[in-house]
Amino acid sequence: MSKSLHSLLRRGVVLWALIFASRVAAAGPTTRPYVLHLPGIGGTMYVDRMFVKGLRAGHCDAEIQIYDWTEHDPGIDALHAIDRNRKQAAHVAEFLGRRIERWPDERIVMTSHSGGGALAVWTLEDLPRDARVDDVFLLAPALSPDYDLTPALAHVRGHIYVFSSESDELVLGFGCRMFGTMDGVLTDAAGRVGFVRPRNGDPEEYRKVINVPYQAAWLRYGNYGDHIGPMAWRFVAHVVAPLVIGEPNDPPAN
Repeated sequence: MSKSLHSLLRRGVVLWALIFASRVAAAGPTTRPYVLHLPGIGGTMYVDRMFVKGLRAGHCDAEIQIYDWTEHDPGIDALHAIDRNRKQAAHVAEFLGRRIERWPDERIVMTSHSGGGALAVWTLEDLPRDARVDDVFLLAPALSPDYDLTPALAHVRGHIYVFSSESDELVLGFGCRMFGTMDGVLTDAAGRVGFVRPRNGDPEEYRKVINVPYQAAWLRYGNYGDHIGPMAWRFVAHVVAPLVIGEPNDPPAN
């Protein structure tokens, strides 16, 4: 791709981001939750639309937005573009910071899949000092297991739910050992083995982390434990949506 075309695409993405921010700022106050979903390195895909379908089927009456952070450059390029991804996280943090400042009582939930989990965590890190979201969902996150979540957790009132599966070997096992996690570590990702508190991690903040490993009972909801399993709309409707609206069907694991 020529430098001029690449520059044009980047300007287009920034313009889109500004439009997105202006819409957030212009939106009126609402009693409904606001859900911001961050897809994986493939950008917005069928599985993300199925995820939203599942939230709706699970009676999640919320304003739901999907933000594609890949800048129209998906795949391995998006996985390795750490500096670019960090800038995108800063954009998202700016959006949310404005919204939180304007409507501090609004319930805000962040959801994410795979590489989007890293964007969610980095967004939290970049929020203004006093800004908080309510809950965060990392479905099969492609971050290293000992990534220190402490700075991100400081911006969460409730919990960070981490859905993982040991059966996610192809993408978050072999794939991340070969190509790296979103934070550039050659290891099985947290979406396969869960997060562990690093030595410098704040134990009080880590109480907010709820590791939810795969359960065989979820087969009946179309979640087979693979990389896209937690995006299955029936699984989302029965397991994820109740947590998003604060009415879980079953107690979460840890």
